[in-house]
Amino acid sequence: MGTETSEAEQVVRPAGRDDVDQLLDLLETVASEGRWIGTEAPVDREARRRQLSETVEGSDRAARFVAEAGGALVGNLWVDLRTYGVADLGMLVAPEWRRRGVGSALMEAGIDWARAAGSHKVVLQLWPHNHAALALYRKFGFVQEGLLRRHYPRRNGELWDALVMGLVLDEHSPGSSIS
Repeated sequence: MGTETSEAEQVVRPAGRDDVDQLLDLLETVASEGRWIGTEAPVDREARRRQLSETVEGSDRAARFVAEAGGALVGNLWVDLRTYGVADLGMLVAPEWRRRGVGSALMEAGIDWARAAGSHKVVLQLWPHNHAALALYRKFGFVQEGLLRRHYPRRNGELWDALVMGLVLDEHSPGSSIS
């Protein structure tokens, strides 16, 4: 028998101060792949440590969730509620834990938090080549709302496109009355 942790043993919980070092390690791992998130290696650990230390405690305007399995952090999702009621969401999952339910569990936590915080919409951006993330977001009801052409400069000099996706949480408030 192997010692592999099953999907059922994953726990999603709010991030805390004790998670900062593991969050940095997870960020460095995914950033070093150079293809899934905006952050690229090398990661400025001290700058990121300060940023993470400020955001792990959460507030009524932001939350950070972690997925933990076997005592290790295997995923991270953050959501920031803007003053105009739209929640920006981002996430990353450790390579060996992708396609094992971690992303779905984190998305549920993030969307639930945004709804409870009073957000009327959740938005995110992703690279067009990230087909697995695109499928995950569509599964949760996100739709593509735009394309940012040649928007993000990469360290190698390339300019990458980004897809903008949104999930409307409030379908009941009136839309614009101006035609």
